[in-house]
Formats: sequence, C-alpha cells, structure tokens
Amino acid sequence: MTTDGFTTCLWFDGQAEEAAHHYVSIFKNSGLGNVTHYTDAGPGTAGAVLTVEFTANGQKFVALNGGPQFTFNEAISFQIDCADQAEVDFYWDKLLEGGGEPGPCGWLKDKYGVSWQVVPAALMDMITGGDQEKSARAMKAMLAMGKLDVAALQKAYDGV
Repeated sequence: MTTDGFTTCLWFDGQAEEAAHHYVSIFKNSGLGNVTHYTDAGPGTAGAVLTVEFTANGQKFVALNGGPQFTFNEAISFQIDCADQAEVDFYWDKLLEGGGEPGPCGWLKDKYGVSWQVVPAALMDMITGGDQEKSARAMKAMLAMGKLDVAALQKAYDGV
C-alpha cells in the first residue's frame, strides 16, 4: 500500500531539467528535488541528467530523459483550476511561452508538447448548474473559444 500518493513521470528527450525548472517557475507551491545522472551502465551518456524530481502546485513529478521513443499527446493532460480571468490569462500565457500551441476549449500544448486545460472555476459552476438552458449556452460558448473568457462565458450563461 502506498502512503505517499502518486508521482507523475513525464518522459522527455533531453529537456527534463529545463522542463522541471520551467514548471517550477510557473506554479506556486513548487520546488526542485533530487537530480540523478546516467552512469557508465547507460543507456544514456554517462553524466547526463537521467531524472529530475520536482513539485509543481503541490503535485509530485519526475522528469525523465528517456529519449525520443515516446512523446506526449492529448490522451493525458493536466487541468489547472483557475479562480478568475487573471489566473486563466497568467497560466495560458506562461504555458504557451517559447513555442506552445493554443488549442480549443481552454486546451493548449506547452513547448514540450504537454497538454494542459486552463479552466476557470466559474465555467464548472455554469455547466454543472441546475438550469439546463443556461448550462447549454455556456457550453456552446466554451466550444467556440480557444483561451476561455470568463466574462463572455457569463454573458452566454445569462443569455445576454
């Protein structure tokens, strides 16, 4: 039985240390941990970074320099619950820096190919509320957006 929760392992092709520093610089409650290196036993170059442990937003991660065999895709993503538009804007902009790709409905890929959902808490309240007409309007508005716009979602929800 595990007593320490889960650690998410992210597979990189040589950018593990860079990525760990990047994520730690964006999220609160973050920090770097142990760094391990390849030895003469391989399979990577002796002395090169193998893994970097880090915490981002209180979640434990290991960034692994495993090579090009595996890449990120949208089947796995990280959802960022944002209190307001300012947080949506902050995370959206920071995660797109350096070559990320915006996507539909609050989704984006960062410069490493990791998928993120940048979601205002207000949206969840709107689409799970008891009024199906209002929820449908908010959902329709969300489906037409890239970065989510809280004010526009609220207008759609209110039928304005």
